[in-house]
Amino acid sequence: MDTLTSPLLTSPARHDSDLIAAEAEIEAIVRLARGRGARDIAIGSGRTVRAVAAARSIESAWDRAGGRTLATITWPETGASWLRPASRFAAADPDLWIMTGPATGWAQMTRRLLWSTRWSPDRTLATAGIGDPRTLALVGLANLDGLAGVTAAGASWSVADESFAADTR
Repeated sequence: MDTLTSPLLTSPARHDSDLIAAEAEIEAIVRLARGRGARDIAIGSGRTVRAVAAARSIESAWDRAGGRTLATITWPETGASWLRPASRFAAADPDLWIMTGPATGWAQMTRRLLWSTRWSPDRTLATAGIGDPRTLALVGLANLDGLAGVTAAGASWSVADESFAADTR
């Protein structure tokens, strides 16, 4: 998908896993955010128990690192438009947005962000579940240039020039 013709997916992801955020993943996302010079973040997550727990863990780790969380929002896994949570998430206008959650909800939210807000993937970090190439394909790599994140083991991944690259260290 090069150009979004609608913010809505035509069907849910077939691989929609709800991953538990590992401690190494949380620590790595804080390091990555700090490395980008972020002070203020906004955290968005799906509404599943694991996604909300990951968001809380990220917020807690960020606070311990001396950062400030401007907003924490959740989005549904299924819904009519995602406009309200997308608008709230983008309006926080942090140094970095951080996203976590299952594939379908994240893809719907991200498509709505791209379609209706000033949100930018190059100011966004994401957790391991989102860094699955199948998940990223739901939005299209061409639409996600600059998006970066971490794996459960703490390695980094990124999207650039319509390609996905993972650090294999």
